[in-house]
Amino acid sequence: METQPPKLGASLMVPCVQELAKEHLIQVPSRYLRSTDEDPALFLSNANSSLFQVPVIDMQKLSSKHLKDSELEKLHHACKEWGFFQLINHGVSTALVENVKLGIQEFFNLPMEEKKKFWQKPDDIEGFGQAFVVSEEQKLDWGDMFYMLTLPTHLRKHHLFPNLPLPLRETLEAYSSELKILAMKMLDLMAKALRMDPNDMRTLFEEGSQGMRMSYYPPCPQPECAIGLNSHSDASGVTILLQINEVEGLQIRKDGTWIPVEPLPNAFVINIGDVVEIVSNGIYRSIEHRATVNQEKERLSVATFYNPKLDGDLGPAPSLITPETPALFRTIGVADYFKGYYSRELRGKSNVDVYRVENLKNDSSPVS
Repeated sequence: METQPPKLGASLMVPCVQELAKEHLIQVPSRYLRSTDEDPALFLSNANSSLFQVPVIDMQKLSSKHLKDSELEKLHHACKEWGFFQLINHGVSTALVENVKLGIQEFFNLPMEEKKKFWQKPDDIEGFGQAFVVSEEQKLDWGDMFYMLTLPTHLRKHHLFPNLPLPLRETLEAYSSELKILAMKMLDLMAKALRMDPNDMRTLFEEGSQGMRMSYYPPCPQPECAIGLNSHSDASGVTILLQINEVEGLQIRKDGTWIPVEPLPNAFVINIGDVVEIVSNGIYRSIEHRATVNQEKERLSVATFYNPKLDGDLGPAPSLITPETPALFRTIGVADYFKGYYSRELRGKSNVDVYRVENLKNDSSPVS
């Protein structure tokens, strides 16, 4: 068993946006300014928003003797066609969830001197800062994040999780355990819906790794010219998102249009990551999403990523590969997969596309 946390990547040091926002700026600094042709704002009109609501899955129905088959079919459709769904009646204690929200809000409100104890180190991706900053010329997101590996416990950085203020540390300990259980339940259900050998999913994920990214998006003087988190798909197996406050900002790209996700009370927003797209051999799809910002209100969220064990191999599930359905992705070591992910700027689905078999065949072709 590994005793030292593996080095999966690094990110360049960046300013604290929360502190920057306190200066009451009139304009967004140039490094945060996004050009409109980079990703035109394709917002859905309010008139049609009711036609494009992210599916809602009921965990209680998935456990019901009479309703589980129809709800499992709903889950299968959501993972196939949307890559996103909201999960209600998920079984995680409401009191625990409320304590997580309160604790994270207080954590971001700590004085800067306290936050510096948790700041990213130059050669790391964990701690306060931003991820995926690979050049000094790169545009930055209008937001701060605090990221850390939470499971397995022996991979936790000594200066991060163990030094969190109480009661946040105990709250996140309980939350981490509950969300591992929930993630494994969802992965088992996905395996069942895919009609794959359940051991293919269990072998990959049972001793998996878990990371948490707490995000803080302060009010922005020019929200139409900045982005809270650039468009991307998650590298994870599954991501479980908790909105800390009731401010909208999460959007998913569906049929070329950005659709806002209106979080339901007491629900988690769950999305398919690139890993499950690979494991399902492309049947389930990871979907591009982004975080927008606004002029009036801060927005906070915490995303919990559940991933395969780092010393395993990642590829399409053997039980889904037949002569009629050949592997669409190559197999790679999980640790190498994440090192590749953290070495690139966060942009669209560029990470998972690297592992597509048809792209490998074209590797020798000159780049146009």
